[in-house]
Amino acid sequence: MKPDEHELREKLARFCDDVQKLETEIGRVLVGQQAVVRGTLITMIAGGHVLLEGVPGLGKTLLVRTLAEAVEGKFSRIQFTPDLMPADLTGTNIISPRKDEQRFEFQPGPVFANIVLADEINRATPKTQAALLEAMQEHTVTVAGTTHRLHGVFFVLATQNPLEMEGTYPLPEAQLDRFFAKLLVPFPSADELIAIVDRTTRSTTPKIETTFPSERVLEMGQLARDIPVADELTRYAVDLLLATHPDSPQTGAFAKKYVRYGASPRGAQALMLAAKINAILDNRFNVSREDLRTVAPMVLRHRIILNFEGQAEGISTDQIVERIV
Repeated sequence: MKPDEHELREKLARFCDDVQKLETEIGRVLVGQQAVVRGTLITMIAGGHVLLEGVPGLGKTLLVRTLAEAVEGKFSRIQFTPDLMPADLTGTNIISPRKDEQRFEFQPGPVFANIVLADEINRATPKTQAALLEAMQEHTVTVAGTTHRLHGVFFVLATQNPLEMEGTYPLPEAQLDRFFAKLLVPFPSADELIAIVDRTTRSTTPKIETTFPSERVLEMGQLARDIPVADELTRYAVDLLLATHPDSPQTGAFAKKYVRYGASPRGAQALMLAAKINAILDNRFNVSREDLRTVAPMVLRHRIILNFEGQAEGISTDQIVERIV
């Protein structure tokens, strides 16, 4: 084995070990939801942002809080409401409290953190939702003409409730596309409900025992990008993406009938990066077609827009992705 290959194998082994430790720590507090936890960690390592969708009480907020405790760094929670203003997110300039010098100083908002929970993001107005766009894409915040940089890990986890949509502001396609992945949080099984009740009704509550440096997350993301991919698999990823577009030669009859517009190029980027991380977590150097198929639902489901016929017949974007894959 070549020295470089031996070093790479050691790095990948440590990568898998670190992710397993994180999953173990989160499992001390959160019952079940292994697929959601794995998808969240893949997204964080990739440097993206995740949208968690599920009915109330399934542990979405608990997952984010537990992850923030496990990963060292600053955590902030923003409860989105209709009266939330953009300055409540980004911060604003205030007059210096010092009497000897009267000048404006920038007061950073809650978006200046490593892990940001945007709770019920669809309850705020589009103007406030858009305040997150620059931070999510560029990792910068511009206030009063001055651009402020977000340093280190910056991971946004947004939650939304699919049931109570009255009086809410659904995220526009442009902002949905900024999310690396959309994860659906399922209802727990009977055994998981028993474990939840048992854990949460004791006098002592489970806590995180070991923490994980946020700088390590950046290192893992860079390592994942260094994994080589065969040209034919890159082509396969692109074909999967093109198959979501109704006017593409790769599209099947099902998608042509029900899809209005397909995934953007960001979808192909997310597909490939998530597949690389999934391959590493399976103790492999190389990306396979199965990796691309595994991560396709979480990175494509929110990037596909159904036409009127698809909405009228109750077709889900997951059905579209399943047919394509």
